[in-house]
Amino acid sequence: MTQFHLHLVSDSTGETLQSMAKAALVQFEKAEPFEHVWSMTRTLRQLDDILDSIEKNPGLVLFTLVNKDMRRVLEKGCAKLKSPCVSMLDPVMAAFSRYLGQESRGLPARQHILDQEYFERIEALNYTMAHDDGLMPEGLNDADVVLVGVSRTSKTPTSFYLAHRGIKTANVPIVLGCPLPDQLFSLVKPLVVGLTTSPERLSQIRKNRLLSLKETQDTSYVDIERIKEEVITARKMCTKYGWPIIDVSRRSVEETAAQIITLNNRGSIS
Repeated sequence: MTQFHLHLVSDSTGETLQSMAKAALVQFEKAEPFEHVWSMTRTLRQLDDILDSIEKNPGLVLFTLVNKDMRRVLEKGCAKLKSPCVSMLDPVMAAFSRYLGQESRGLPARQHILDQEYFERIEALNYTMAHDDGLMPEGLNDADVVLVGVSRTSKTPTSFYLAHRGIKTANVPIVLGCPLPDQLFSLVKPLVVGLTTSPERLSQIRKNRLLSLKETQDTSYVDIERIKEEVITARKMCTKYGWPIIDVSRRSVEETAAQIITLNNRGSIS
């Protein structure tokens, strides 16, 4: 395992920088960074503290600073300390500048201005919290997306990921012997998507869930034959009503959400 110090310097929350670093790091096996996250960096005094830390913990420095004076100080300081220093936004900003024929304004944290998109995300998160796991079925038609599936098919985490993207998402569990809400079958606006996975994987996930709850006695919840029946029943229902099905067996929540967003966009265009 290669362990190293990774300094992430941002003039905003640092979320973008952390996501970019994470996306790059997964391509390198046995690399374990000690992350030093420096967010809301907007003064030279802050940069002094950051450079002191870099001197004590030498490593790779990634930054998203749009102010030219701030970035110049950081780059000169890193050069003096012989620490590699990389601007993560430069290639993207340069491409936009060339294409649009104009210079960047150099304003920090513009992506977090309280604009209409921000308030739409908050509204989506509030809606999704209120309509998690089959709650408040009378409000399903107000959703953008409704996820259905048997227990432990990542409905809730996928719902909240979509909500963070501004997509109002409800989720409804499919449980053998329990009728689904009537509102689900008369929806006009929302895209309904079925989530499924292999019975074997589902059984293991459920067993792990019970263990985390300190439940040691096997129940029908983890019985493989019953799970197979659940999965088949859910698939048949989705097929009957023409709901697209996504197998989440080998997908991360982000990948599942990306496919749902594509399906939703297609529906908006058609």
